[in-house]
Amino acid sequence: MTETIVITFPYSLPEAERIATFLGADVAEYTPDIFANVFTGRKRIVALMSMGIVVRKIAFLVNDKWTDPAVVVVSPDLRFAVPVLGGHHGANELAKELAGLGMQPVITTATESRGRDSVETIADRTGKDVVNRDSTRQVNAALLAADIPVHAVRGPSIVLAGPDVSILVKKGEYTVGIGCRKGVTSSEVVEAVRAALAENAIAEADVFVYATTAKKCNETGLVEAVGILSGNLILLDDDTINAQPGTGPSRASKIGLLGVAGPCALATARRKTLVMGKKIYGRVTVAIAH
Repeated sequence: MTETIVITFPYSLPEAERIATFLGADVAEYTPDIFANVFTGRKRIVALMSMGIVVRKIAFLVNDKWTDPAVVVVSPDLRFAVPVLGGHHGANELAKELAGLGMQPVITTATESRGRDSVETIADRTGKDVVNRDSTRQVNAALLAADIPVHAVRGPSIVLAGPDVSILVKKGEYTVGIGCRKGVTSSEVVEAVRAALAENAIAEADVFVYATTAKKCNETGLVEAVGILSGNLILLDDDTINAQPGTGPSRASKIGLLGVAGPCALATARRKTLVMGKKIYGRVTVAIAH
């Protein structure tokens, strides 16, 4: 099974096969349930049919722009490729790819339609992921009016950013929240994180961000440890941490927080699901989410 599927009616199967061959995709004949059946299992959906049919069939399936598949409608005459869902998340690029078959991509996202890159496009092109995804609304809106500076920060380092600053880090599936006692050493943190990852069969390369409270910004051992792990350390403010679902009693209540490791892992995770709740390793507490 490929990540791309072309859906059409029986009378358009020859054209669908041509598109599928070009994209290296699978072909499926339309049924009333086809979109529901493929929506969560494919990254890209090409629908060779009326846009109205597609909109009606995917309306109740749409959940989150960061996880929904890219959906492109191709007109029955193969003249136009129109991104319907996930323009910034693969659909625009898919439509442009179909230009190789002579189709006209119809791009409607504000940034790309005006010849500007979106945050998501820059992240995809550089092999990065956006940590604070809500920021893209403000940054993309600002990109419409002016060039926005891009600051490359080499680690180990600490980045303090507002809600209108998008933070891009290396791709990965997991986030690691870290809490620690004052004066912890880098070796203690590294050993704790590696033990937690090993217990959950997760490779260090699959972690795209480490997170902790901004109150730990002066913990040299923690900062150095993330550098040793070749990771990115994000410091979260109190409101962000306390907005996460309750993760059980924590000593962090003494400093006004619901917790540190668990909430920090959840706050930076894509799917907001804990893989491992907080676990204590000596003077370090670790939680893992994805």
